[in-house]
Amino acid sequence: MTSPLLRATDVSKRFGRLWALENVSFELQPGEVLGVVGRRASGKSTLLHVLAGLYPPQTGQVWLRGQPLKFAGPPATRRQGIELVQQRPVLSDQLDVTQNVFLGRDRSWRAQLGIPNLTCQAGRARDLLAALDTPPGLLHARLDSLSDEQRQIVALARAFCQPAPLILLDEALAALSFQRQERCLALIRRLAAEGTAFLIASDNLKHLFEVTHRILVLYEGRLVADQLTSEATPREIVELIVGASQQEQVTPVIWALESYHQLQQQAEELRRKQAVLQEDLQAQGSLNQQLLVRLRKQVDALDRLNVALQAAQRRLMTEREQERKALARELHDSVIQDLLSFNYRLEDLEGHTVEAHQRAELSELRDDIRVIVTDLRRLCSDLRPPTIDSHGLTAAIRSHAQEWADKHRVALELDVDSQLGRLPEAVELSIFRIVQEALNNVRKHAAARRVRLSLQRTASTQLLLRLEDDGQGIAEPVDLAALSASKHFGLLGISERVALLGGSMRVDSARQGGVALNIEIPSPSPT
Repeated sequence: MTSPLLRATDVSKRFGRLWALENVSFELQPGEVLGVVGRRASGKSTLLHVLAGLYPPQTGQVWLRGQPLKFAGPPATRRQGIELVQQRPVLSDQLDVTQNVFLGRDRSWRAQLGIPNLTCQAGRARDLLAALDTPPGLLHARLDSLSDEQRQIVALARAFCQPAPLILLDEALAALSFQRQERCLALIRRLAAEGTAFLIASDNLKHLFEVTHRILVLYEGRLVADQLTSEATPREIVELIVGASQQEQVTPVIWALESYHQLQQQAEELRRKQAVLQEDLQAQGSLNQQLLVRLRKQVDALDRLNVALQAAQRRLMTEREQERKALARELHDSVIQDLLSFNYRLEDLEGHTVEAHQRAELSELRDDIRVIVTDLRRLCSDLRPPTIDSHGLTAAIRSHAQEWADKHRVALELDVDSQLGRLPEAVELSIFRIVQEALNNVRKHAAARRVRLSLQRTASTQLLLRLEDDGQGIAEPVDLAALSASKHFGLLGISERVALLGGSMRVDSARQGGVALNIEIPSPSPT
């Protein structure tokens, strides 16, 4: 086995009475990419700053290529073979891009004599900028004219131009666009294959799982895990980061991590389209520029209106459910109980009545009251199913679906996850109403003989609701506007509830004919 490039033993750093690092030990091989993760104030940046010479450690020792590292400031550390790229790089605003890239880093004999090879530097800088998807026109731009992303690219190019044996990246990719992040990860893989080692502190687990060989997890300044990336999962790393394995803590983080990559790609595509649109409009003159501004304001206004409408819709649904709950309680506790009391009195009166025809009339009256009570109880159940309050969503769906199937003589295959647990009241009610409306649609429009209803929590912590029938089907793709015009409001109501839950809905043809309704909803942790 080769000797480690870097070996840190019991490195500790304290600020006042607070230990930012406590006895951190690890090794790093040449060409190895090592990720560092942890919560805010876990010590990630402190560790990289200690290795870069920004902070001397209180205790411990660091060896680089078998020699003790001398903590005499960043320039001395850089000369020993360690390069640091920070989230907010320190650059010289008075110099241009090429001069910043090679400032203090041109090790050719000409540079040692004070004669920089400008042609060679420009060519190397142009190659680095191209590798990071940056136009060569920036080569001679002054730093004070660049955006934050462009300044970060200059800092990365400076670290990569004559790569040191070890490069430290402290959240150095966060300011880059999605496309440039991917380019930078590819460049890291290439340099690592050539022998450069990397230590990357980042909150982006997707990046770390793409390029690292191992991941260090820091928790409150202590090293709690040193795992091979190939043998770890994002959930395991998140559990170590938050210091717990409880689902209610880990699930929201996992959901955010799984959604982040897709959202970032979408945002990058939107930025690209906006840039193309702006270029086209600039070519058409100031009139179109004014139109773009007005359109942007209208889009912003529509976005604000949409947010307000969604908030109003949520309040309306919540208030409607509360009204239903209050009405169901009033019917049950007052009207039904009064009718039952009246029925008992009639029963007592019937027992003391001599005339047969009077007893018959009283018995018929009591039968009518029992029918009314049964209808009222069914109405109460429709207004607010008591099962959902007493036993939760799983029991409520099973009870309602089986009652629906028995009533309408439809063969029902039911597969509801028994481990869902209790969800927030608003979520349980919304999902139950979706099931109610979906089954109602099948009864009204499908003429189905068989129905399959499934509700499961997926591996990616989503709720997947699927309803299939073997009925007459529906035109694809579904046109919600046409359904609204024809007063077919079932799917519209379902789509509104799904949107308010932050989910997605898809209507397909079922395998046995008919319709398959697929709904995915972000799943909150069970309570």
